Amino acid sequence: MIARTATWLGLGAIVLAATFGCGRAYAQADGQILTAPAVPKVPAALPQDLAFGRFIALIRGHLLTGKELVGQRQWNAAHPHFSFPTEEIYGIIREQLRTYKTPPFDGALKALTRTVKAHNAKQYPKALKKVEDALAAADAGLKARQPNWPRFVVEVAIETLKAAPDEFDDAVAQGRIVRPIGYQTARGFILQADRMIENVAPELAANNAAALSELRAGFAQLKQAFASVIAPKQAVMDYSAVLGIVARVESAAGKLS
Repeated sequence: MIARTATWLGLGAIVLAATFGCGRAYAQADGQILTAPAVPKVPAALPQDLAFGRFIALIRGHLLTGKELVGQRQWNAAHPHFSFPTEEIYGIIREQLRTYKTPPFDGALKALTRTVKAHNAKQYPKALKKVEDALAAADAGLKARQPNWPRFVVEVAIETLKAAPDEFDDAVAQGRIVRPIGYQTARGFILQADRMIENVAPELAANNAAALSELRAGFAQLKQAFASVIAPKQAVMDYSAVLGIVARVESAAGKLS
């Protein structure tokens, strides 16, 4: 069983990551024990706003996956995706929340996780809204600091997307998806990055419509390879192909600056 967690230092502009074995596992609805995915690696140095925005986007990526699984009544499979933000991200950004005028929301995250674990469909919408309201406040705090919001959103989206290949690589062995939870995590990051691009698409089109078209073409390829939240037994695309598409998307994004 292989799992990795991260030790994070320098919660300002510098974020360093190291990985260690952690031995945490989760049970799927079918009783299969699945190792938690790798904590996304962070480049050695990111500007503080970009690093914070990336972590907020990663939380949203996890929630996207969890919400989709809950929508299919796959409560057990959804549970770890709601717990990852608390276990692997919140502690990193805790001290920065005040900078971005974001209320503490660790309690809301834990309440949401408990609600999902209990399969409590009645309380779930309310618990989810509390977390999403906090994330909206974080977005507003970031936006107030950015002179060019669309460009910043693109930068955060690309950093979020770049976390997906390692998650996918951790999920695949000899062409087979042996850790579905890693596949789902990668998919969530891809979908979140795509949503961020689409949220500012009108402004991007006015800047460089051809580059936006290149971005969309890359995301379309990735979404086709990660079409279902339920992981296929065989990977549709290998790690090098995913990495190559991500690199092309990043290159296209550079033309929008």
